Amino acid sequence: MVQAATETSAAKLVKSTADHSKFPALAGPFDSGPAVTKACLSCHTEASKQIHQTQHWKWEYKNPQTGQMLGKKHIVNNFCTSVKSNEGGCNSCHIGYGWKDVQTEFNEEENVDCLVCHDSTGKFKKPSGFAGNPVVKDTEFPPGSGKIIRGINLAEIAQKVGPTKRTTCGACHFNGGGGDGVKHGDLDSSLEAPDKALDVHMAVEGNNFSCATCHQTDGHQVPGSRYAPTAQDKEPAHLRGKVDTSNPATCQSCHGQTPHPVARLNEHTAKIACQTCHIPAFARGGQPTKMWWDWSTAGKMDANGKPFSVRNEDGYDTYASIKGDFI
Repeated sequence: MVQAATETSAAKLVKSTADHSKFPALAGPFDSGPAVTKACLSCHTEASKQIHQTQHWKWEYKNPQTGQMLGKKHIVNNFCTSVKSNEGGCNSCHIGYGWKDVQTEFNEEENVDCLVCHDSTGKFKKPSGFAGNPVVKDTEFPPGSGKIIRGINLAEIAQKVGPTKRTTCGACHFNGGGGDGVKHGDLDSSLEAPDKALDVHMAVEGNNFSCATCHQTDGHQVPGSRYAPTAQDKEPAHLRGKVDTSNPATCQSCHGQTPHPVARLNEHTAKIACQTCHIPAFARGGQPTKMWWDWSTAGKMDANGKPFSVRNEDGYDTYASIKGDFI
């Protein structure tokens, strides 16, 4: 009886039905990211095919109303300009391996990066300058700089994969634009373990939502409104798991069109966005965000003709030769 009780207790500790550390295909060692993906595909046979059809992979979206092709693959913006010619930086977040330039082959199944989304250790990294590949052995970079990027153990990471969570999504989305909280004032590392005052949905001592709780995926496609913002959601509350063309990540998708117990308050929702009252400010978690950027001042050099940067009292850049002035 004691043995049975012990086995039952141990079983309750396992959240997944699979222990990836027991899979021979993941025993390693692995000398590259694609080698890990090849092992993953031996069980998850359709995963890469699904990924190849997603916005995360293509970085593009066809507006169903206008037919316009959107997404960072096609646009030039006033923040990070364009993917083209900046592949060296962009590929550290793209969910693939080996993206060197515009000629890179995007149809190879083994070039899909499983670990960037499913790492549960926090150890998986893809440094800028390595064509979207992880570093598996200690490497001096840039060459001759004396700076060493430590290699990571891909087998250890592969054996501990799990569902996506705030930290895996945040590995890219919290650090967009070159730093924590820089690009999105509502997405930064403070959401890794927020309290209710910061985020009532993700609060660790509350609902403890992951990103995928609202951005529920189907075939690895992550729904949302980034490329075609939902200005006003007139749909009723979703049944979780419902699949249609509406956006399941709006306030209304859970709370419906009459979220308040008082009719007078519900009249407001026809004209006033939920965020007006419920998200009156952003960057509230103690992590500052970038509010202004002037590219026109880029290119200045110091007295020795070298690029330089200026930092404020909190250690954040206010000027950089490569980027210009910002606040």
